[in-house]
Amino acid sequence: MGIYTELFTTFSKIGGFTLGGGYAMVPIMEKEIVDKKQWLTHEEFIDILVVAQSTPGLFAIDMASHIGYKFKGIKGGIVSALGVAGPSIIAILLIAMFFQTFKDNIYVEKFFMGVRPCVVALILAPCFNMAKSAKINWYNAWIPVVCALLICAFGVSPIWCIVAAGVGGYAYGKLKVKN
Repeated sequence: MGIYTELFTTFSKIGGFTLGGGYAMVPIMEKEIVDKKQWLTHEEFIDILVVAQSTPGLFAIDMASHIGYKFKGIKGGIVSALGVAGPSIIAILLIAMFFQTFKDNIYVEKFFMGVRPCVVALILAPCFNMAKSAKINWYNAWIPVVCALLICAFGVSPIWCIVAAGVGGYAYGKLKVKN
């Protein structure tokens, strides 16, 4: 199997078997790309995760295209993005075709009620992994907590939190160099 075929099938599998959107795909991508295939190191994966979060567009496609690009250039990025998007496009088309038939089905409704907590766990798992990778400890744990409170409780734009954290990190780095 060629490398582009492997990229496409890997990302198709990720896209096809993940419920909950892009953030729910992160732990599956990490396990496939870093642990199993070893196409990237954990640090490279986290760097791509950060870049994909700040890039406009669909998160899962951004992640796949950045990973594919890092691994095999422009072709790799395109193939990976098509792989991760393909199953979702097919699923959306099928749902659109048959939605009227099963929209009020009690079993379908119960299925999605059961899946929701799992999706929350799939989104939280990469948060804890990123916290470890970002070397969050008891001295700096207040930063994400304060940012989350500012965003959720006071409606502060995440952009301002990112800017403030970046400026704070830069200032801290400058102060540390002087000492």
